[in-house]
Amino acid sequence: MNINQLTKHERERFDFAVIADWIPQGERVLDLGCGDGTLLRYLSETKGIEGYGVEIDPESVLHCLQNGVNVIQIDIEGGLSGFEDQSFNHVIISQALQTMHATEAILGEMLRVAGEAVVSFPNFAYRANRAAIAEGHMPVSEDLPYQWYDTPNVRFFTLADFEALCDKLGIEIRERLAFDEAGEPVSDDPNLNGSLAFYRLGRKA
Repeated sequence: MNINQLTKHERERFDFAVIADWIPQGERVLDLGCGDGTLLRYLSETKGIEGYGVEIDPESVLHCLQNGVNVIQIDIEGGLSGFEDQSFNHVIISQALQTMHATEAILGEMLRVAGEAVVSFPNFAYRANRAAIAEGHMPVSEDLPYQWYDTPNVRFFTLADFEALCDKLGIEIRERLAFDEAGEPVSDDPNLNGSLAFYRLGRKA
């Protein structure tokens, strides 16, 4: 599968399929920064989940409603106080953690409201990104598609950085998957060779 040749819709489906493999049938799922609700709709159609989205952008909230997705308009930077402890099986933040300021608090809240969390993000230490920086430029790629002056990203971190933070916060990494820009799974030095990372997280016993 050459992910560089996929349409935006097909590329989303690739990401969604990876996440869906970790979601059992019929679960209660919360999607943070859910955008137009496409992931939740996909999980509803393929896994029969009961899904809820959280989104701040009014236009995206409208698209969620048009997609038949349950959505709540709140700013997750302020926490998830409206949700009770362990009220979901899984909570997801898909390629949005790098746009958040309150990273530690959000990870903590995810594992308060759900038994497991799924996080995906672009790896800033990917070899192509390192090459761009070595040439004196901020990287632009399929997984980091913005120019430096219009990016919504406020955090640029690596697999090694994320795993160190999880250790600091007492978060258990239950599974990790990394893929290169061709959509191929990476096992050899994923912090160098992985463009996009997916993590399944829980609380350490």
